[in-house]
Amino acid sequence: MKRIPWIFLFFSIFISAGGQRNADYGIFAGVSSYMGDINPERLMYSPLPAAGILYRYNFHPRQAIRANIFYGGLRASDLDFNNAYQTTRNSSFRGSVAEIAAQFEFNFLPYTTQGKLWDFSPYFAAGAGVVFINTVTNSIEPVIPFSLGFKVNIYKNMGLEAEYGFRKTFYDNFDGLNDMVAEEDRGLIHNTDWYSFAGIVLTWKFYNKLAGCPAYVDVDQRSKR
Repeated sequence: MKRIPWIFLFFSIFISAGGQRNADYGIFAGVSSYMGDINPERLMYSPLPAAGILYRYNFHPRQAIRANIFYGGLRASDLDFNNAYQTTRNSSFRGSVAEIAAQFEFNFLPYTTQGKLWDFSPYFAAGAGVVFINTVTNSIEPVIPFSLGFKVNIYKNMGLEAEYGFRKTFYDNFDGLNDMVAEEDRGLIHNTDWYSFAGIVLTWKFYNKLAGCPAYVDVDQRSKR
């Protein structure tokens, strides 16, 4: 986990070097939460602060590819639930996750921060990544992120987004508890822990002042189709 700050630094250098007029840069601030053996049902259970950065390449007003690094805390306690079994078990944990992921993003409406003011669209994103887990154990695991959100162009080259994302893992030891299920009955969907991120993303676009104006006009026209 000590390598995470270096990963953030490398990511920042990479997206700065790849700057172009079709790219958005963003910062995320919000909360993260856990769902698993201790918390099998509650959404946004016991949220802790989360933050992150992202890079998005818009190759169409409705389609984009994005990369992100998100970091957040997770916690859970059996004593938060009013049932005799969990009160007796009295298990708990506290830790963090650091995620590196790439997602394909689809806008339901044409959208670009180079378009008109208050341009907006709901969107969906899905992809793949890895998560660095630091809870009762340390582990690096694959993860499938799913996200739903709403974005709006608030000022020239700036956008504001509200996003909620589930993370499907293939790991059942966030909480130190393994389901008492026979190995042959285990599946890819069940018997694993999940985590989620929810928050606000502020995005901006660095205009290339050396680029000709027709390129910007072309993007703007396509965004209004």
